[in-house]
Amino acid sequence: MEEKWLTWAKEIQAIAQTGLTYAKDIYDIERYQALRELSVDILANYTYESKEKIRLAFAGDEGYCTPKVDIRGVIFQDNKILLVREKLDGNWALPGGWGDIGLSPSEVAVKEIAEESGYQAEAVRLLAVLDKKFHEHPPEPYHVYKFFILCRITGGEAAGGVETDGVGFFAENELPELSRERNTEKQIRTLFEFLKNPQKPVILD
Repeated sequence: MEEKWLTWAKEIQAIAQTGLTYAKDIYDIERYQALRELSVDILANYTYESKEKIRLAFAGDEGYCTPKVDIRGVIFQDNKILLVREKLDGNWALPGGWGDIGLSPSEVAVKEIAEESGYQAEAVRLLAVLDKKFHEHPPEPYHVYKFFILCRITGGEAAGGVETDGVGFFAENELPELSRERNTEKQIRTLFEFLKNPQKPVILD
């Protein structure tokens, strides 16, 4: 479970953003702006980021506030799982990223696999939809839903991309250092359960 201060900051920001979207009264607008600034102050107090950067990344959106969507492609081969090494932290993750406007979740998974691993793939089925707040990820300002989509390789060859510099297949008992912002060890081990039991139902939350 995520830290209470982070939950409060996210909820305050969501209330403020939605309020600013629909408020007409100037005094209500001022109150929602104050709430948004309070959410920025909370994050600045508990993290090492500047208020300016937090405002841009966390408190700069408009419209009704909704969760962000992170989509991960899951590929098994020879009882091993495909992971890519992230340039940002040097650790390993399932290929994936934020959902793109105009693309379905399956299309995003296939695109991210190609961009980050070099492999061409096709989507097979949804494995899990997880709320990041229930898992042991580092604190972050966004409320995120994570989609894990089983895919199969149809072509291509291993190659890094703009954000990755390594590609490999790893057995469950030989996992490398994982990029916990993107996926946890428990999540990867849970995905191996689908390899052992292809009929396993979709996991929620």
